[in-house]
Amino acid sequence: MHAKWIIGGSLAALALYLVLRPGEPPTPPQEKAEPDLFAFVRSMQGTRPDGDVTVAASDKLVVDAELGHLFDYYLAGLGEKPLAAIRSQIEAELDKRLAPVPAREAKRLLGAYLAYKQALAGAEQALPAQADPAVAARARLQALRALRGDYFTPEESAGLFGAGDAYDDDAVARMDILGNTTLDEAQRQAQLTALDQKMSPAQRAARDAPLQVARLDESVKALRAQGGGENEVYRLRASTFTPAAAARLAELDREESQWQQRIIAYQAQKNSLPGGAQDAAALQQLRNASFTPEEQRRLGAYE
Repeated sequence: MHAKWIIGGSLAALALYLVLRPGEPPTPPQEKAEPDLFAFVRSMQGTRPDGDVTVAASDKLVVDAELGHLFDYYLAGLGEKPLAAIRSQIEAELDKRLAPVPAREAKRLLGAYLAYKQALAGAEQALPAQADPAVAARARLQALRALRGDYFTPEESAGLFGAGDAYDDDAVARMDILGNTTLDEAQRQAQLTALDQKMSPAQRAARDAPLQVARLDESVKALRAQGGGENEVYRLRASTFTPAAAARLAELDREESQWQQRIIAYQAQKNSLPGGAQDAAALQQLRNASFTPEEQRRLGAYE
């Protein structure tokens, strides 16, 4: 998820995917971002596949969260592509990134991952309803962790899911504290502080990132309100995150602006239709001429 991607979406929601990717070379803001980086499904055009899959010594695949991120990136295309096509695309990506031996191991894990996800859907449906959100969340975590043993070794489970498990355990512990009516406010804050102190630096960074993005978004708005131009906005973003992230956010700004211009043009054309928007056939013809089928799904927010 991390994550980013759809024109017309909130920049703050997309920013986590865009900014938390270190190690990329700086990109000047005036340069056009590489187009159509990934066109497997239209809604993901212009994005880069997640998952920095790596190999250790002797061509041994490193089984970690990055491998799961790669799988999930492509699986987000379900609904636009059938599962068989998505699986084939993931396998092609693995062949492109890896030598034959680690690629074969990654494909085996992909098959286990897909089977696990399908089984998990059934296991979740079988869980009894719980009035307490914390109890329900803990039951779900216990069910999915028990199910993993049918598909992965303990080492594979720890690699693929360990980081996410730590985040989930922390979230459930906080739900317990916040829902505990026997605690007074001082006791509640003390227990939350104790959880904060147990967090790893990576967990703390992941927790604080949304707030950092929101603060940056407010700073950008204030800068523009004061007459700041795109170069000033780029420098502010680059100083907060990285030059590469600032360049990607600048590209998102351009895409958002283009999307809004298309919406304005569409609304003007719709209002000028004979009989207004009452002629369903004429309105659909206008939509087809202005937007792809995937884009039309997002028109409801503007109608």
